[in-house]
Amino acid sequence: MDVDAAKKYLLNKPETVLEFPFGADVCVFKVKRKMFATLAIGKMGKGDGSNNDSGNKHWWMNLKCDPDEAAILRDIFAAVIPGYHMNKALWNTIILDGSIPRGEIERMIDNSFKLVVDKMTKKDQASILLHL
Repeated sequence: MDVDAAKKYLLNKPETVLEFPFGADVCVFKVKRKMFATLAIGKMGKGDGSNNDSGNKHWWMNLKCDPDEAAILRDIFAAVIPGYHMNKALWNTIILDGSIPRGEIERMIDNSFKLVVDKMTKKDQASILLHL
């Protein structure tokens, strides 16, 4: 999954907005004012020192995750690491280097969104569930 496809998929989640509270280099995706994903080139926009085939730096995406699943995903995929600048038990960083199947990344995004929505008030949940 490339960065454009990731942004489009993230923004298609119900009531999602894109903000830049950490600067222009870090995209923050929120639902009802709650962050469920970040997207930046490398380490929060600072780069990661690696280049892909087109010479561009890899994009890193932070996603919320169940702690047990987070550890399993890190074991399965080399491009999944503990959440950069996040609670390492609850967040993973996915390096968009093309090594993880698109469907798996979409599943991780869906899971992050659901974990955040599940912590909201019933009223906020209901307004979001109308769109699912």
